[in-house]
Amino acid sequence: MAEGLRERKKRRTRQHIAEVAVGLFVERGFDNVTMAEVARAAEVSVNTVYNYFQAKEDLVLPPEEASPRRLADIVRERPPGRSAADAVLDRLRREIRGRERSVGLSAGFGRVLEMMRAAPTLTARLEDLGRRMTDELAAELAEETGADAGDPLPRVVAWHIGCLHSLVYAEIGRRTTAGESPDAIADAVLELLDVAESVLGERVRAYAVREG
Repeated sequence: MAEGLRERKKRRTRQHIAEVAVGLFVERGFDNVTMAEVARAAEVSVNTVYNYFQAKEDLVLPPEEASPRRLADIVRERPPGRSAADAVLDRLRREIRGRERSVGLSAGFGRVLEMMRAAPTLTARLEDLGRRMTDELAAELAEETGADAGDPLPRVVAWHIGCLHSLVYAEIGRRTTAGESPDAIADAVLELLDVAESVLGERVRAYAVREG
């Protein structure tokens, strides 16, 4: 269904507020900027900001982008013949090759990353997000495979996949901080994924293959 005029206007307003906010956070520090200052800089009311973003952290990590369902949804949407691990590897490779914002390969991400690392509430949210992604994935795998409630295998597989996902983001963050270009980072992380896939155990790589 095509996006209507009202929805398009709301999306643009939301994007504008977030972009203005991140610019202020990068310039002055996350903890040194209030929601009222974001509203003033974006030329909207404070109520409008809160209508789109319930918390200040949401301006940097929007729930629809930084979702605890990310890994579970990737696995749930995989095509026939692909395992859970395949699905995540496929998505990461596609996002990295596309230099997508979702993996931090967009221009200017280095300064944003520095700002996030300097804000305790943002780093805490990222840590909690990683844990919740793994938990959601484990639940998805258990439901899909019909595993017994006490079966640890879905949790173990989810942990391996979650660690791989975290490793990719950590490597992108490390290389971004070191000043490498997005192209150089992408090449290095694609190589990292190849190595990571080669050392994943066969039981993990072959777990939960989607039937045709």
